[in-house]
Amino acid sequence: MSGPDKDTRFPLENYNRLCFLKNVVKNPNIIVGDYTYYDDFDDVENFEKNVKYHFDFIGDKLIIGKFCMIASGVNFIMNGANHLTNAITAYPFAIFGNGWEKAMDKKSYPQKGDINIGNDVWIGHNATIMAGVTIGDGAIIAANSTVVKDVEPYAIVGGNPAQEIRKRFSEDKIEKLLEIKWWDWKKEKITKNVQNLTGNDLNELI
Repeated sequence: MSGPDKDTRFPLENYNRLCFLKNVVKNPNIIVGDYTYYDDFDDVENFEKNVKYHFDFIGDKLIIGKFCMIASGVNFIMNGANHLTNAITAYPFAIFGNGWEKAMDKKSYPQKGDINIGNDVWIGHNATIMAGVTIGDGAIIAANSTVVKDVEPYAIVGGNPAQEIRKRFSEDKIEKLLEIKWWDWKKEKITKNVQNLTGNDLNELI
């Protein structure tokens, strides 16, 4: 055996509430790496419903790396949710037409960029990730957090707005892990090292 099939929808036998996400999403602007899973209390098809305000005409992307763990109820708020913040009012007159359609002529709503989730990131239940945020490899997002700014690799963050609680490892160990990039290894090498990957002795991997 050399690990599960990355191209299967449901890697756990007789359990269809956890999926390998890349095999479920249909929106081309949601890009998901191998072995990233999504666990939903009701239906894994809910994932795209939880990517909010993701309009085709904006073209922003949700990019998620490999081996991520995404819990039920996680929401991603895309750029379609943005309103004017430096104008007299934030009200979106133009969308209602009837004489208001020119309210945004020669103007545009704020664009904060794509959401980029690294590899080996764990996002806890009911967390919310806002447009433009980058979450580094190995980070952990605590349940019910609202992430409004970038998260460094291997940081644990929590709260609303999410703040760094601590780093998972020393800076030296983080640097070595980012050099190793185990998530890019061939499946056979990962399979050979699963006991080392679930341990804490970095020298066993090096």
